[in-house]
Amino acid sequence: MLIADRLIAAAIMAMSAYFMWHAMVLPIGWNGMTGGPGGGAFPFWLSAIMFVCAGAILVRSLRGKSDYAGDFFDPDTLRAVVTVVIALVVTIALIPWVGSYIALPLFLFWYLKIFGKHSWALTLSIIIGTPLFLFFFFEVTLKILLPKGLTEPFFVPLYAMFF
Repeated sequence: MLIADRLIAAAIMAMSAYFMWHAMVLPIGWNGMTGGPGGGAFPFWLSAIMFVCAGAILVRSLRGKSDYAGDFFDPDTLRAVVTVVIALVVTIALIPWVGSYIALPLFLFWYLKIFGKHSWALTLSIIIGTPLFLFFFFEVTLKILLPKGLTEPFFVPLYAMFF
């Protein structure tokens, strides 16, 4: 398990360094013209946080401390991970056709109710709350339009209200 910790931590650190390097093409500090952070701020600082966290995992593994001494994945865990990865790939493939506001709730329904066997109250609150949050955060607040696919005509009245 320590070898897996070290390999994954090193890979995440390398990817984080790569992302930080590319994010520095855009300004990462405060942009006085727009009154907000530069375009590279979020990717740079998120990558920096990932780098530090992966570094902590690497240091912990080099000290020889591990919480688990078995195989990296047992067959049941591997099956669950592959199932979720396939569901994510299907979700991403659906986004151009049905849009983010249909594909993401479908994935969340599958993940929470079918795969995770959670309660209806939790499932419904998350599959309704997530698209609402995404719409108001990205489209209304940040003015970043998410892909809508077939649902685009339903958003025209909302655009008239918020833009």
